[in-house]
Amino acid sequence: MFRVFIVEDDEKLVSLLQDYIQKYEFETSVVQRFESVVEEFKAFSPHLVLLDINLPKFDGYYWCRQIRQFSTCPILFISARDEKMEQVMAMENGGDDFITKPFDYEIVLAKIRSQLRRSYGDYATNQLSRTINFEGVSLDVDRMVISFGVHMVELSHTETRMLSEFLSKPESVISRDRLLEKIWDEEAFVDDNTLNVNINRVRKKLQNINIKNAILTVRGKGYRLIPNWGKGE
Repeated sequence: MFRVFIVEDDEKLVSLLQDYIQKYEFETSVVQRFESVVEEFKAFSPHLVLLDINLPKFDGYYWCRQIRQFSTCPILFISARDEKMEQVMAMENGGDDFITKPFDYEIVLAKIRSQLRRSYGDYATNQLSRTINFEGVSLDVDRMVISFGVHMVELSHTETRMLSEFLSKPESVISRDRLLEKIWDEEAFVDDNTLNVNINRVRKKLQNINIKNAILTVRGKGYRLIPNWGKGE
C-alpha cells in the first residue's frame, strides 16, 4: 500500500482529500505540527507528498527544500496560487508537479498515480536498473546521480528520466510531446510550462557538473543534447 503524506492546513480540504484517496487503498497521514514537517515525514516514510504553499510557520517551498536534502520522494504542490511564477518556484524548489485549487479530485488521483508509476512502478523497475555512459558522462539511473569527471550531482526522478532520454539519443531532436509521453503518463494534465521548468532544472544540474549549454532548444521541434564537453578530469 502506497503512503501519501498531506501537508495542508485547511482541515475541510484535508478531510475530503483523505476520504477520496483512501477509497483507492492509499494509506494517508496528515501533518500534525507544522514546525515538525520533516520529523513527521521521516516517521511516516511516505511514497508521495501533497504539499500546500501557504502554511503556518514556514511555507511549502521551505519544506520542499528541506525534504529534498535527504529524499527524492515525489512532491505535488497543491495551492490556490495560480500565477505562473508560483508554479515555476514550486518546480525550482524541488517539486514534481503543481495542482491548482480548486481542483478535480480525479485529476489529483491521476497525478498521484502517474508519479507513483514513474517512481516505483514497472517503468521505474525497468529504467532504474542501468547506468548510461556517454562521452565521459555517467548517469546512474538507480541512484539518480549524474557524474562527469570529479563532479557529481543528485537528481530528482523527473530529472533522471529526462536525462536518460537525452543520453540514450544524443544529438537527436527529442520532441516536447515525446518528453511529455516519456515522463508523465497523464500528459493531458501537464501544463506546458512544467516541461520548460524541468528542462531548466536539468540544464542547471548539468552546469553543476561543469557541462554548459549542452541541451539546445530546437524551435518548433523540441530539444537536442549536444556533446560539447570533453572527457572530464
